[in-house]
Amino acid sequence: MATPSRRTSTQSPLASKRAILSDPSSEVPSKKKSSVPPAAPRPLPSSGPFVEGSIVRIAMENFLTYDVCEVSPGPHLNMIIGANGTGKSSIVCAICLGLAGKPAFMGRADKVGFFVKRGCSKGMVEIELFRTSGNLVITREIDVAKNQSSWFINKKSTSPKVVEEQVAALNIQVGNLCQFLPQDKVGEFAKLSKIELLEATEKSVGPPEMHKYHCELKNFREKEKQLETSCKQKTEYLEKMIQRNERYKQDVDRFYERKRHLDLIEMLEAKRPWVEYENVRQEYEEVKLARDQAKEEVRKLKESQIPITERIEEMERQRHSLEARIREKALAIKETSQKCKHKQDVIERKDKQIEELQQALTVKQNEEHDRQRRISNTRKMIEDLQNELRTTENCENLQPQIDAITNDLRRVQDEKALCESEIIDKRKERETLEKEKRSVDDHIVRFDNLMNQKEDKLRQRYRDTYDAVLWLRNNRDKFKQRVCEPIMLTVRNLFILVISINMKDNKNAKYIENHIPSNDLRAFVFENQEDMEVFLKEVRDNKKLRVNAVIAPKNSYADKAPSRSLNDLKQYGFFSYLRELFDAPDPVMSYLCCQYHIHEVPVGTERTREKIERVIQETRLKQIYTAEEKYVVKTSFYSNKVISSNTSLKVAQFLTVTVDLEQRRHLEEQLKEINRKLQAVDSGLIALHETNKHLEHKDNELRQKKKELLERKTKKRQLEQKISSKLGSLKLMEQDTCNLEEEERKASTKIKEINIQKAKLVTELTNLIKNCTALHIQKVDLILQNTTVISEKNKLESDYMATSAQLRITEQHFIELDENRQRLLQKCKELMKRARQVCNLGAEQTVPQEYQTAFQDLPNTLDEIDALLTEERSRASCFTGLNPTVVEEYTKREEEIEQLTAELKIKKVELDKYRENISQVKERWLNPLKELVEKINEKFSYFFSSMQCAGEVDLHTENEEDYDKYGIRIRVKFRSSTELHELTPHHQSGGERSVSTMLYLMALQELNRCPFRVVDEINQGMDPINERRVFEMVVNTACKENTSQYFFITPKLLQNLPYSEKMTVLFVYNGPHMLEPNRWNLKAFQRRRRRITFTQPSQ
Repeated sequence: MATPSRRTSTQSPLASKRAILSDPSSEVPSKKKSSVPPAAPRPLPSSGPFVEGSIVRIAMENFLTYDVCEVSPGPHLNMIIGANGTGKSSIVCAICLGLAGKPAFMGRADKVGFFVKRGCSKGMVEIELFRTSGNLVITREIDVAKNQSSWFINKKSTSPKVVEEQVAALNIQVGNLCQFLPQDKVGEFAKLSKIELLEATEKSVGPPEMHKYHCELKNFREKEKQLETSCKQKTEYLEKMIQRNERYKQDVDRFYERKRHLDLIEMLEAKRPWVEYENVRQEYEEVKLARDQAKEEVRKLKESQIPITERIEEMERQRHSLEARIREKALAIKETSQKCKHKQDVIERKDKQIEELQQALTVKQNEEHDRQRRISNTRKMIEDLQNELRTTENCENLQPQIDAITNDLRRVQDEKALCESEIIDKRKERETLEKEKRSVDDHIVRFDNLMNQKEDKLRQRYRDTYDAVLWLRNNRDKFKQRVCEPIMLTVRNLFILVISINMKDNKNAKYIENHIPSNDLRAFVFENQEDMEVFLKEVRDNKKLRVNAVIAPKNSYADKAPSRSLNDLKQYGFFSYLRELFDAPDPVMSYLCCQYHIHEVPVGTERTREKIERVIQETRLKQIYTAEEKYVVKTSFYSNKVISSNTSLKVAQFLTVTVDLEQRRHLEEQLKEINRKLQAVDSGLIALHETNKHLEHKDNELRQKKKELLERKTKKRQLEQKISSKLGSLKLMEQDTCNLEEEERKASTKIKEINIQKAKLVTELTNLIKNCTALHIQKVDLILQNTTVISEKNKLESDYMATSAQLRITEQHFIELDENRQRLLQKCKELMKRARQVCNLGAEQTVPQEYQTAFQDLPNTLDEIDALLTEERSRASCFTGLNPTVVEEYTKREEEIEQLTAELKIKKVELDKYRENISQVKERWLNPLKELVEKINEKFSYFFSSMQCAGEVDLHTENEEDYDKYGIRIRVKFRSSTELHELTPHHQSGGERSVSTMLYLMALQELNRCPFRVVDEINQGMDPINERRVFEMVVNTACKENTSQYFFITPKLLQNLPYSEKMTVLFVYNGPHMLEPNRWNLKAFQRRRRRITFTQPSQ
């Protein structure tokens, strides 16, 4: 809402204009006088739809048509309406100048002072921008006299550059026609070239770095062109120089070749005597070094022998001393050991005496205790025997009972022998059954091993399928019906035998593998669709395994009969259908019959191949297998001709392992029968063992009864004899008596006396042992010392002998080397004198550096030097008639060529660097630009199509490498009968250009990178239909959530246009008869309007 203030200057009523901008959503207009300083930033809204950088408030003072005016735009579409000349475009100028825009952008004046109201010396524009961190208030005060501006940010003075930086940071570009289109620039938008439009679009909606990359690319490309031209010129000049030198190269080469030969001859002749001298000198140095080394070695050997001799003598003295001490210790140990042995013998004798006394006493005690025990036992036995004798019955009638028990005992023993014989038979039978069971188990294991071979092949070739098989075996309870494992496997489960394909003869495996694709060979076969979905969800989705699964037909095809009997085909050599060559479960067989018609495909022999033409013509079979080939027969749909093709059979890989399933089933049944028999035998053995145990118990009872009867029969006579014998023994034992107390006292006295003697002996023995131990330790220590001394002495003597022999050899070698040194020294002096004469050197002069450098590249042996001298002299004699001037010119050009080559190399490196930079920046610029143009084109085309027209936007360039020629091309079509034409100032009408411009800006609005857009009176020149469509699109586009702010300035509108609740409509009223600002009251105006409306019908 904006209100004007009364002008302070005195002018005519017509010239004094005041303006009121009315916002229907406002209740009371705000007021601002010219004397009020710039306002401080408003507090941040708690939440609002303004985007960063949107305009919250526009204030003007003495600016164009306004004295004082303040405008508060909304966050979405702001439609500014007013008659021509009321000051709509003044608001646009205020936005531009207040945001550091240049006056020329308006197309009105080139000086900022012209925008101050006539008659005023100063003017002011203040723009408040929304920022989440705090609104930004930019104030521009314009001085007419100086044509200068003063800038303030949030009431603080600042520079224009800082203002420009703050505005640019919010991505506001008032000089960009894609963002800011004043009234006087509307026509210029269509005049923008494609290149200018691209640049404006990049700045308006592109990422901040996009325009920078574009500028870098143009600069890099310009540098690249300059470098390419420079490289081309230098390369051409270099090639000319090289060609000119090539013409003289042969003469120059010959000149230098001859000079090299002559120089080499001179150097060789100078080096030869030095080589001779050097050879002899090196030999002399080697001999001298060897002689000095030999002399030093002689000296060291002599010096090393002195301490060795002294050490040997010292060791000998130590050895004699230690041996004498060892002998003394050995004699002392011998004497002490003899004393110890004597004491030990005496102690042992004392121990033996004590032991004899104790044993004698123990014997007497035992004898007496035994006598008393025997007397007591005998008396008790006599008493028991007498009692038993009194109770003994008459035993004359026991013999019949004994005979009956004897007969029963014989019968039980016969039964027992028969039972034990049966047990032995049962055990033999069980051992036989165990052997049969082991044999059957071994056969079954061999069958399982054959099946495991198939699994190994599957695991090696198709690991995912193998893992799925393992999962299936552990999770069969999750499925409702039967699930067959991959067709190439044979698996035995706990209760279910799941057999996919098992060849009856592995020779026929190739037919199956060539007929059934490998994907189905490793496929799982299901009977239920839900089971298959459960399986695939777990295996494919969860475990990420690549497996195949198929579902068997609901109606089984496994037993479906072939259309032709095999007997009819045997005359052609066919011996079977594919179905009969292998075993498979019913779902698998049914699937294969349904899918691959294996019950209809016969298999023949070599005889079939020989008759193949006849077979094809007579049988009309679609597929045929011979011994090594597969034939496919088709009938032409057009000519009804029979067409056949044949392929060689591939070698079987998976089904070559054959398992006789019938035999395996037979072995399992046989194993069950053996287990049943074993159970029966075990039951029989248990029963026989129970019977044998019962007979054993009965035999023992009968034997015990017989024994008791026999004992009762002879018992009385035996008792009488025993009583008489025991009475005699008792009498003898009572007569033999002994006094134990007296014997114990005597033994104790003797033992005490012996222990006293023994204690004294033990003390003496302990002392002797200690002395002997100490002597042994001393002797061992002396022996160790003596051994060490002897070992060291022997080593020293060995070293001394070796050193003496080495000394004699070294002394002889030294004499020979010294004689050789004297001879070589004399020879060196003679050769040095001759070498100096050859090089013209005095006695004190050194060899010049040029000679030393040249000598390094020449041979170092006399033979090589002589051979090279001969060769070089021969070559030098072959060169004649050479001009030195040609050589000088050639050398000068060579130097120039090298300099040019180096410069060209640097240029090429720089060129490669620019090309690399171009490639990197191009990728960062072009791909986002293409995406951006594609988005603009999508919106632009949509807007045009909604108007029943056509339009498109594309990125245009004639040469992909000319980055300064890239541009955005707008092509439009307003009539269905015409083609798309590029938007130009000449081809389309003014209204069509306005529509195209507006829709392009709306397409940019959708991308929403700039905070606001301004379009001033762009609907002028549009026909009502297009104006209505464009207005509707503007409302729909600019009133969306999260879109940038939009200013739409127009002097007039059509009736019944669509409006949005998010729109802000600003009416500009201006003229000499306007109300004072403090008298303008929107609520009162609305109340009066309602009263007039209500009273009109009654009139």
